[in-house]
Amino acid sequence: MSIYVGNLSYEVTEADLTSVFTEYGSVKRVQLPTDRETGRMRGFGFVEMGAESEEAAAIEALDGAEWMGRDLKVNKAKPREDRGNSFGGGGGGGGRRSGGF
Repeated sequence: MSIYVGNLSYEVTEADLTSVFTEYGSVKRVQLPTDRETGRMRGFGFVEMGAESEEAAAIEALDGAEWMGRDLKVNKAKPREDRGNSFGGGGGGGGRRSGGF
């Protein structure tokens, strides 16, 4: 299971996040997604810890806590939804092509 960490400062690094979560147990992995266009951090991340009890302790302690000038949003990460097409836009705009041109 993974922990979602939201409302992060755009200056946060994986090392910063690791050091905070290490206080609650062993950190297996930290991910900080970046924007594809700008390469800038997106303001959220994911932390994977060694045991569910460690994750629960971290969530309990850090949800709503102020860190780097921001109030953190920390909870269990939801499974990623399969959005199919990763290019965005969904089903909009394609209907005209099948008309009687």
